[in-house]
Formats: sequence, C-alpha cells, structure tokens
Amino acid sequence: MEIGTGRPADAGERLRRWRMVLGGGEGEGTGCSLSGRDAQMDAALTALYGQSGAGSRKRPGERSAGLGGSAPQVARWLGDIRTYFPSSVVQVMQRDAIERLGLSSLLLEPEMLEAVEPDVHLVGTLLSLNKAMPETTRESARAVVAKVVQQLEKRLATRTRATLTGALDRSARISRPRHRDIDWDRTIRANLKNYLPEYRTVVPERLVGYGRAAQSVKKEVILCIDQSGSMAASVVYASVFGAVLASMRAIATRLVVFDTAVVDLTDQLDDPVDVLFGTQLGGGTDINRALAYCESKITRPADTVVVLISDLYEGGIRDGMLKRVAAMKAAGVEFVTLLALSDEGAPAYDREHAAALAALGAPAFACTPDLFPDVMAAALERRPLPVP
Repeated sequence: MEIGTGRPADAGERLRRWRMVLGGGEGEGTGCSLSGRDAQMDAALTALYGQSGAGSRKRPGERSAGLGGSAPQVARWLGDIRTYFPSSVVQVMQRDAIERLGLSSLLLEPEMLEAVEPDVHLVGTLLSLNKAMPETTRESARAVVAKVVQQLEKRLATRTRATLTGALDRSARISRPRHRDIDWDRTIRANLKNYLPEYRTVVPERLVGYGRAAQSVKKEVILCIDQSGSMAASVVYASVFGAVLASMRAIATRLVVFDTAVVDLTDQLDDPVDVLFGTQLGGGTDINRALAYCESKITRPADTVVVLISDLYEGGIRDGMLKRVAAMKAAGVEFVTLLALSDEGAPAYDREHAAALAALGAPAFACTPDLFPDVMAAALERRPLPVP
C-alpha cells in the first residue's frame, strides 16, 4: 500500500522505500540505487543513525555515522534535515543527535544555535548548559528559548485564561443571581423536594448562581517545580504557565524552583525567558525543603492551591515531606502533585512516595500541557481532579 493514501504501491516504489529503511550495503538485498533528493535524504539519515556503537564493527548493509565533531559540519547537516523532513521529524532527529552522538557541547557555538529547529527539548538542553555557556552564545540561546516560549504561549495562553476565569467565576456562588448567572444544575438539585409530578417540573424556590470574578485577588497559586535534570520539559512548560497565571489579576501566583536549594522566581514571572534562565537543571532534590518554603508563604490556606511538579525522587527527609503535605491539606490548602508536565508520555517516578501522597488525598499523576488548564480549574473550584 502507498503510505497515507490506501493505494497499492508498485514494486519499484516498495523497493525504494525498503532501500531507504535498510540503508544500503551488501546485505541490504533490494538492488535499488538512490539518486537526487532520495540520495541526499539517505545521506542525512546515515550520518545520524548509521553508528552501531563505539568500538563495534560495521556489518554488511549497516549505515555508518558521519557527523563527526565539527560544528560547521553539524550545522550543515541540521540545515539539510530541515530541507528534507517536516518540523516534527527534525525535532526528533535533533534530540537523537544530541543523545547518540554527544553534541551538547556544540550547542554552545552560535552557528549551531542558528541552525537548529527550536523545541521544548532543545530548550531543556540549553538550560542544562546555562552555566557553561559563553557570553558570545548567550544571546543566540535566549533567542532560541524566546521563540519556543512564544510558540507555547500562543498555543496555551488563551485557553488557560478562559478556563480559569470560568472556574473563578463559578467558585463565587450567590443566592440571588441574575438570570444569566443561574447555575441550573445546582439549582435543580437544591430544589428536588419541590418536584411536581403532575407538571413534571421542579419549582425553584431557591436559586443558586455564579458570582462574577472580581478584579481583586480571589485565589493564590504556588507552583513548586523540581529542576532536576529529568524534569527539563516540565520546567519549560511550568514556567510558561506560571507567566500566564501571573497575568490574571484574580490569581496571585508564586513560582518556586528547587533542587537541594530553593529559589523563588516570582519577581521574574513577567518574562518566562528570564524565569527559565534563572533555573539550573541537573541538581539533586530536596522536596521537603521546597515545601517548607512554600508553606511559609501561605497566608490564606482555604484560597490557596499548591502544585508540586516532581518525579518524587526525594533526597531530603521523606517523612518531613509527607507531614508538610498533610499539614497543608489539614489547613485547607488544595494540593496537586504532577509527576510531569509534558507531552513525553509516562514518566519514571518514585512509586512509594506517589502512593503515600495518594493516601493523604493528594493523588500524583502525569499531566499534559493541554490538560493542565482543566486540572487547575478543578483545583480552584475544589472539585475532583481530572486524573488521566
């Protein structure tokens, strides 16, 4: 079948595709040669996926890698793959090149940064290299990070604001609402005793309505983000969401990042790029210390949501961490634990700690960026979280 059309492919087309997959060589067996654009695409794939590992011998039909360690050569390769493949594939190939061929250090060179396709994972890599980054590279790196942040804000900000504004409105219930503000679901449930069978209707003696969110602060949100190396994508997304929340007058937002130390980046929330460059990926983890700091900043427990974003591999005091969560919940804080905030699928996490938090009524789960607004809306309204 021809890919994407449902039509049968001819024998020559099938051989061409098998040749692209197998990479040529004596053992490949198709007898098909490539030319033109196909040959150039094959060369780009061979440069990345042909290496069978350090010290291993090349077998017949096996590609051999050819990127080398030269920044200009890698930059040319990055330009080639952007010519031959769609953006989503380019991003995957870039990640594979960084992981398989150890190209992280080359990202410190401006010409490399000008050639790459910006994405969340590249931003995470750049942030992990932040302290080693020379001044000649820093502006190029900021431009890459700023482009990704702008893309994420465009994708996520409007829906987040709309969803949370609705949640804030609904969190203020009133007993004498205007017609357009009546919460019909709650009104009907409150008046079921007044059901008239002969008319098959409910007489609404008591109306329950939505209040309208005032311009003053109604809720406080604390984002507590683990900045260990495994949480890179989560740090990027959380920083963008933090900036979006901070732009809403009815929500007082605090953003705290931690490894074995705790850093409060709240005063930088007007610029998520500054927030990201204020992080330092790759340290240890002391969740207990971070939660102690967050707890000290809570002034209105019943109106506060604490969001811990961590894989829960605690390097601090485990019992202390759990006691702090229990204390915050007992005081009325809504506590949310996200094992990851990314599109990367099921994360690795400490299952024992996740089970302990669930026993405290704070279930831990991974969350995609698209689901995050709904999770926050549920937390603000104090209704069950939409756990995937």
